[in-house]
Amino acid sequence: MASPLIFKRDPVTDARVLAFLEEHLSDMRRISPPESVHALDPEQLRAPGMYLWTAWSAEQEPQALVATCALKTLDEDHLELKSMRVDAEQRGSGAAQQVLDHVLAQARALGAKRISLETGTEAFFAPARRFYARNRFVDCEPFGSYQLDPNSCFMRLELP
Repeated sequence: MASPLIFKRDPVTDARVLAFLEEHLSDMRRISPPESVHALDPEQLRAPGMYLWTAWSAEQEPQALVATCALKTLDEDHLELKSMRVDAEQRGSGAAQQVLDHVLAQARALGAKRISLETGTEAFFAPARRFYARNRFVDCEPFGSYQLDPNSCFMRLELP
């Protein structure tokens, strides 16, 4: 089980966060065709209606960046889960569950009734799809500005 994480609402300016996000974008560009890469760059994560959290190790000095996760406002009741990434060394540790639990609590505090997400259909994304399914996300139709895409899997969670 992962050590407890420290969550920070992030302005996307720390060099460690920027490098982490660039690694995420590089992976997405390497795995998916260009028209199917929906990961956001740092400038897009700073836009109005975006919320980014970073998760840091509570047991290391200096604190190590473990994960990122963002929410994008689609409308007053509907948010999109974006940029959820856990450091490769932390995968399988329970860190992803802590991050998702934190972000879902934040979504509820923002008044959301639904969270939707887009992830890939490639084998690389299979662990993510299983993780979201274990957390009660179900397959759904494209939402927001997304279109049907054989490289995209769309999921949603209705919040109680």
